[in-house]
Amino acid sequence: MRIIADESVDGRIVDRLRLAGHDILSIAESAPGTPDDLVLTKSDAAGVLLMTADKDFGELVYRRRMAHCGVVLLRQAGLSIDVRADVVLTILASHGSELTAAFTVIARESVRIRRAPHADA
Repeated sequence: MRIIADESVDGRIVDRLRLAGHDILSIAESAPGTPDDLVLTKSDAAGVLLMTADKDFGELVYRRRMAHCGVVLLRQAGLSIDVRADVVLTILASHGSELTAAFTVIARESVRIRRAPHADA
């Protein structure tokens, strides 16, 4: 799966996703400090999923109705990095096709996939 990882995504999760064969562009590596709206625009223009741990992307998607190809918000406080990475990999494997054009929240013990509004809606 092709993904842009916002700089809020732990680098160890990015590494694990790459090891599993996912094509990851890490904002922390390529363009640190890029504003959230530009990160979302970049992922939409590239037609790829955006992964983040920053709740501000919910504001961009739901309130500002910015276009996107899907956002995955990681809310996994209290879990070790290995467990967090394992959960993300499991969700990508089991729900990958459902994540496109959705706003997904991966929490400590749950996953919520919700069709999100688009700018043209």
